[in-house]
Amino acid sequence: MAEVKITAALINELRQTTGAGMMDCKKALEETAGDFEAAIEYLRKKGQKVAAKRADREAKEGAAIALASADGKRGIALVVTSETDFVAKNADFVAFANQVAQLALEKYPATKEELLATSFDGSISLEERLAAEVGKIGEKIEVSKYQRLEGELVVPYIHAGNKIGVLVALNKQGNDAFITAGKDIAMQTAAMSPVALDESLVTPETIEKELEIYRDQARQEGKPENMLDKIAQGKLQRFFKDSTLLNQQFVKNNELTVRQYLKTIDKDLAATGFCRVAIGS
Repeated sequence: MAEVKITAALINELRQTTGAGMMDCKKALEETAGDFEAAIEYLRKKGQKVAAKRADREAKEGAAIALASADGKRGIALVVTSETDFVAKNADFVAFANQVAQLALEKYPATKEELLATSFDGSISLEERLAAEVGKIGEKIEVSKYQRLEGELVVPYIHAGNKIGVLVALNKQGNDAFITAGKDIAMQTAAMSPVALDESLVTPETIEKELEIYRDQARQEGKPENMLDKIAQGKLQRFFKDSTLLNQQFVKNNELTVRQYLKTIDKDLAATGFCRVAIGS
């Protein structure tokens, strides 16, 4: 087999195909005697090695994306993280995060692991593509969070420069007023970070942790031991009002709870679920 001459045009073609840097492409072609497909594989392996080296680095910047299907019946929210704000704000990085989100919405995998195993472009998995991005960018890039949500009407919201992504599910399809209401509730969710939809969905672990904190507070205030549980239960009710979405005061009108606000739009309108993903939390 004749040796392939490594020209500037060949290097540029590899760069355009893979998105890797010019010098990385030149080295890949040199290492593979000009074999284009082998050079692509070399770069993929290089990316995987870089990813392994950076596995212990903290990816605390990135982009949060929330998308809903055209029929409004389902949605996904995810975070693609990077190490630095410089990369996170890069238009190419945000575009890549949106590509990942579109893939997730189209294939709708149940878990993050299934998403990573999904074919990205018909030839490599998303996990392999992420490794290639690591090699290209030189930073740890990963899908750190992935959630999905279904409902009669799922409304997405992206807050503050892709820092928070939210989905809210309502129990009814309807007119634009329903979508606006869903957006209002999603904005509330972004700002107030509720722990659950209502008190019935707060986990027993969370409840016990809160009760223990309240008992300890009361004890330090000198309250009698036989009163601690009663005091803690009273504070727990306040926690439910402050920290569960439907019981929170509506931020646009604090005379209403979120549940009451939805009833002003339609007497039967209710939120049936939400999910919230954020950078660094």
